[in-house]
This record gives sequence, structure tokens and C-alpha cells, in this order.
Amino acid sequence: MRMKQTNVYNVRGEVSGKTDVPAAFETTFRPDIIKKAVLAAAANSRQPYGPNKGSGQRHSVSTWGKGRGVSRVQRIKDGRKGAQSPNNVSGRRAHPPMPERKWEQKINKKELAIARRSALAATGDVECVKTRGHKFDDSVSFPIVVEDAFQEIATTAEVAEFFDKIGIGYDVDRAKDGTKIRAGRGKMRNRKYRTPVSILVVVSDRDVPVFKGASNLAGVEVETVGTLNTGILAPGGDAGRLTVYTQSAFAKIGEWTQ
Repeated sequence: MRMKQTNVYNVRGEVSGKTDVPAAFETTFRPDIIKKAVLAAAANSRQPYGPNKGSGQRHSVSTWGKGRGVSRVQRIKDGRKGAQSPNNVSGRRAHPPMPERKWEQKINKKELAIARRSALAATGDVECVKTRGHKFDDSVSFPIVVEDAFQEIATTAEVAEFFDKIGIGYDVDRAKDGTKIRAGRGKMRNRKYRTPVSILVVVSDRDVPVFKGASNLAGVEVETVGTLNTGILAPGGDAGRLTVYTQSAFAKIGEWTQ
């Protein structure tokens, strides 16, 4: 059986040849397992939290009892101030989160392997990528593969220009225009802005200039083949991320067995 092929783009945005698509891209699409793996990874990375033991209860309190025309709450001894109860200022919390709670979710190793390969295959399916909301030219061939010379591009302007040449620059504009101020308390915790997920660039080696250039674009991430996981290939459990592979990274994916 003849292997499927895809175009290889050079740094000028032109098709310079073709390459065989690895067997991992033929994996059956399993959105259920992908979602399960992403949610499990998120749960396993949570840090248990809760109030300090005894918080809000470090008072010497007593109750006045009935007959004084005031509420029968616990009050600081030899004083009038209500304390310790959940409805009092500086009192304990009524139903606080418990640090002892176990957030971990178990998932089989085979399911993790299937989820990663399935999420990878979805990046090579034009319909999955389109359904996820990414913007690109209809002439782009999937999976998107570029020459290794792309890894040597060091400036953000050159990376953006290359994306425009091959027809995927619209997605960076979509992420940039979609950047909004986050709702809620996160604005005060060094995560004021929320940026939509855009292009993923997969390279073979960490020490390449494109890491710095591409990472400055809105929503764009750069990863090596060794660090790829389901959460990166399918953020939020939604498969079909717009992904660009270098030729050497594409060859390494061909060595995947699970």
C-alpha cells in the first residue's frame, strides 16, 4: 500500500518537494480518549489547597445565652465582638476546600498513547483543524511540513512573513484580535489577558533560533517532538490544532511506536 504524501515548503513559502506521512497520522480519531487524557493531566497537575488548620477559630469565645436582646452568637470572652462562627468577621469558613482532597485521575498508559497519536493525526486532518476554528488558505496541504532551514529564522517579523507566505498567517491575526482582558480574579494574579490558541510549531531540537522568534507571536507555541503531549496537540481536549512540522521533526514522529 502506497504511503500518503504531503508537500514540503521552503523558507520562501514555495513547495520544494514531497515527503511521506508517518503511520502515526493514520490513527483513528478518538475525541473521547483525547478529552479524557487532557482532563486527567489537568487534574493531576492541580495543587491541593485549603485554609490553615484552626484558621478563624483562634479565639477564646463564649456565648451570653438568652435574655439580653442580642443574637446568641459566640463572642470574644470579656468582650462584645462576635467571633469564630462563619457569619462573623474573621470567623472560620463554612465549607472550605480541604487540602486532603485527592484530585488525581487514573488513566491507562495505552489510553495515553492512543490519545497522543489520535491528537497528532487530527493535526493532519483539514476538517478537524477547520472545525477547531483555525483560519488558513484552502490551498495549504496537511499535515504542514517545512524545510529545516525554517528553524534558523530568528526574528518575529520573518516568522510572521513566512506564515503569510504559506497561507496560515490569518490564524495569528485571529489570535491577536481575540486577545481579551480575562474576567475574574485572575486579572490580579499576573494573567490579565487571555489569548486564543494559534499555531503550534514542532521542531527537532530545543537550541534553534525560531524558539525566540515564533514565541513572540500571539497564540503561537514552539515545541520539540520529545515534549509533545495530548494537552499541547489538543488544548482543552479539542483536537485539530493548526500545526507546522519541520522535516527533521516529521522524521522523528515516523519513529513513534506508541
